[in-house]
Formats: sequence, C-alpha cells, structure tokens
Amino acid sequence: MKRFAVLLCCGLALLTTSCGSRRNRIVIGSKNFTEQLILGELLAQQLEHTTGLTIERRFYLAGTYICQQALLADRIDMYVEYTGTALTAILKEKPSRNHQDVYERVKQGYARQFGLTVGEPLGFDNTFAIVIRGEDARRLNLHTISQAAKYTPQWRAGFGYEFMERPDGYEGLARTYALRFAAPPRIMDLGLLYRALKTKEVDIVAGSATDGLISALGFVVLEDDHHYFPPYDAVPIIREQVLREHPEVRTAVAALAGKITEEDMRRMNYAVDSEHRDATRVVAEFLREKGL
Repeated sequence: MKRFAVLLCCGLALLTTSCGSRRNRIVIGSKNFTEQLILGELLAQQLEHTTGLTIERRFYLAGTYICQQALLADRIDMYVEYTGTALTAILKEKPSRNHQDVYERVKQGYARQFGLTVGEPLGFDNTFAIVIRGEDARRLNLHTISQAAKYTPQWRAGFGYEFMERPDGYEGLARTYALRFAAPPRIMDLGLLYRALKTKEVDIVAGSATDGLISALGFVVLEDDHHYFPPYDAVPIIREQVLREHPEVRTAVAALAGKITEEDMRRMNYAVDSEHRDATRVVAEFLREKGL
C-alpha cells in the first residue's frame, strides 16, 4: 500500500505540471509497462505520418487511474485503455463476458460522464493471464485456475499493485476460485513478475495474455474456467476537444481499428522485452507491414 501511495503521488505530481499552449500539439500518454509503451508509440507515429501536428510523448504515467486523471486534467490528449478495465475500474460497473456489450457501455459511459471519445477496438483482447511455470503445470497436470486452487495454499503469489486494488482483480479472483496462498501476495512492479516467477521467488502471477515473455520463458497460462475476467479489448481514449479542433486525428486513429491481432501484440512485446529492441523501430516496422 505504501508503494501504491508513492506511485499515486508521483503520478499526480505529473498532472500538476503545466503543458503550456499546445494548439497544434497532441500529447499521447501511456501506462507503465511495455505494451503500453508500444501502443503509445503506435498512436504517436500514426499521427506523425498522417497529420501535420506536433506529437509529444508522455509515457509511463503509472496506471489506469493516473492516465484517466491526466485526460480529465487536459495533460494528455489520448492513450490506449482496455474495455474491461474502463468498465470496472473507472465506470464502476459490473462486468460482462460480451465484447460488444462491454465496448458500448464504456463508449456511452465515457462520453456521458467525462466527455471522452472511445475509439474503435484496435483488434486484440489483452485479458489478465494467471501464469505458472511450465514445469509445475506439467508435473501437476494443471490446465485451469480451478485445478490450481488445490495447490495454491503451498504457493506464493506475485501481483501488480493495480491488480490488488481494482474491482476485477485479486479479491474477486480469490473469491471466485476460493484461492488461498502460503503468504499474502507480494505486490511487485509489473516488469519484475516474470523474473520472480522464473527464479522461484513466487509460484503464480497475474500477467497479460499478450505478454511476449510467457511463451519465451516456457510459462503456462491457466484457463479462466469460471470466466471471471471480462473482455479487455484495447481502445484509444481521446479528448473530444481534440477531435473537434483536429478532425484529421479521428481519421488517423480510425485507420488503426482492427489492425492489431493478439499475435501481433505478443510479437512486438517480445521484441522489446526479450530481444531488447527499440520500441520506436518495432512500431515503425509494424506500421510498414500493415501498409499504414
């Protein structure tokens, strides 16, 4: 909780920094993990290629709540969010398993409550992934979270601070699957979760379905057999004022709709996380491949 408070304060401090006049400048934000860096860079390069606007990158803004506040404070103009996160963490509504239903509720809720535009889905669903080591999955013949629940009382868990706090996170998951652990879950930076799992500091973590390191490190994603997690389709969130003043932004962002598959996202995440390639180049190559 102390770590969460520190991150929250740091994020809020960023919001109080004046961006100054930016009539012809678009500020793009992101959360603080690799996929968000890639998606922020994707928006930035797409706008740079198709509009005459100056693009400012303001990445690594902690988590969902900080990015949302940055939008409402006019400190950033857009970032990529996930529909299930928007529905449960921001709108505080009950989840649904229907992708279109969740998208429409988020679109309408963001417009009504915040004056924000939710763009069309980019094409992939980045649901939470409950991950264990491949050797444990094979040894215990585990395929689902329900099956793993038998063994979790002897396991140590590692989760990100946001997963521990959000309504579609740890508490609901533990209740749904009757999960108990050998000790309270360790709250860790997202970038450290897989390292801790590999070195056996923890035995189970909550990652993302599009994480490139899962297959690279031989990990296994347990099936969410009780369908606890809602859809998490990636969508751009944009301030309506930006779209009114710069209609070319709407056209540029709309061109990305449906263009990114889950495999595309895993490949780009792997290139940055495991191959240590520069995200700018990875995104540029992807845009060329897609003819954008």
